[in-house]
Amino acid sequence: MSDAESPADDPSDPVVDTDAGESEFDPVEPNTGEEFEAVDVFPDSDDFDLRPGSDSCYKCSTCDTNCPVAEVDDDFPGPKFQGPEQWRLKQTDEDYGVDDSVLDCSNCMRCDNACPSGVPLSQMHNTARGEYVSEEMDKLSVEYWRNRILANYRTSAWFASKVPRLANVAMNFGPARWLMEKTLGVTAEREFPTFATETFREWWASQGGADGSRERARAARERRGQDPDADKKVAYFHGCYSNYNSPEVGKALVRVYEHFGYELVVPDQKCSGTPMFANGMLDDARRHAEVNISSMSDLVDQGYDAVASCTSCSMALRQEYPELFDIDGIDEVASHTFESVEYLRIHEDVRGAIGEADVEGDLATEFAYHAPCHARNQGLDRQAVELFRDLEDVGIEDVGDSCSGISGTYGWKAEKYEKSMAIGEEMFDHMEDAEGQTGMTECPTCASQMEHGTGYDIRHPMELLEAAIVE
Repeated sequence: MSDAESPADDPSDPVVDTDAGESEFDPVEPNTGEEFEAVDVFPDSDDFDLRPGSDSCYKCSTCDTNCPVAEVDDDFPGPKFQGPEQWRLKQTDEDYGVDDSVLDCSNCMRCDNACPSGVPLSQMHNTARGEYVSEEMDKLSVEYWRNRILANYRTSAWFASKVPRLANVAMNFGPARWLMEKTLGVTAEREFPTFATETFREWWASQGGADGSRERARAARERRGQDPDADKKVAYFHGCYSNYNSPEVGKALVRVYEHFGYELVVPDQKCSGTPMFANGMLDDARRHAEVNISSMSDLVDQGYDAVASCTSCSMALRQEYPELFDIDGIDEVASHTFESVEYLRIHEDVRGAIGEADVEGDLATEFAYHAPCHARNQGLDRQAVELFRDLEDVGIEDVGDSCSGISGTYGWKAEKYEKSMAIGEEMFDHMEDAEGQTGMTECPTCASQMEHGTGYDIRHPMELLEAAIVE
């Protein structure tokens, strides 16, 4: 988290020893809020001066040794060059332009966690990538338009959701995938994600929207012996995948939160911007961020917290927005944004509920869990393992700390497909050695990579939580 305090080290998240000698997450109060402080590397300046971040770098190369792209690509110069060294070159050589290798960075952000001196590496990479795309990239090139289409997945998904069955057939028709690779450079090796026949927002409307949630949450509070008028309310940032491709995750979140007595609202929202950051489309990302911040900040003012079921979405709202944009209300939204499982672990006795639960149905009894890189950046890499280890008749195994390799749109590019699979090889091997043949992760694109590399079904922690505690 750059030079801000990592949630994993926040004193509001004490780790206590259990009788078995294992560590246990035992939060007392939210681990964002006043403790979260976005990196301010351009104080009193409108030109995003990155010198303070560059000066903090003492060239130890720890970021390079932790970079999954550099590990499999000898030609990639690594995070240190992409960030502080490029900035220095731009200051000393007026003819120096951003090196095109900045587009080889996958935006996994593992370098932020690795840096011992708090250099805001991912912010520097995003800024450099945006400058390269804006000022140096050929706007008529196939690569530019391919990246723009991938970065604006929400637009494609919106059209596909209008005719989901036709889109599912057309997008995965062999000749069509071959044509897309030859013309756009979108790999033919991957199957496109299935579009749901009913989006999450359509389902949400059919359930009565916010009014229906208010009634169900009030009934749940009465059933649990809580104050029926308790002020328990959250705003759900569902993101693109949970709306268009995996609405079962959003449905599970709604049911779990209402079980604990929370009223939900689903505000107007656009893409979190994560794929746009990764492709240097900062103008696009800002337009989406302005909509998201506008709707979310109004709700924060009314006492709502924001929760996201995708760790890349929560990462964007918590860190990337305040680091890259100056929008009214952005700091308030960042300090009130949480990953969905994290929020419940902070405010509810989820471990207690899990300890009394018994999972039935078609969920596997053994899970191979992968922590997304963007979960690690928020200090959440062990939360699912810790949460479910006491769930009767369910086993969950951490498959290691490697990157999945797909990094959103990165693994969809034909020229990067083999690299993405090489990065994910360690994860694939660990999954195949695990007891179970069902995967688990909070990130939808990591889920698609896990499924692609192993053939396993992949579930979100919220789905298992729903199966365990919702009657």
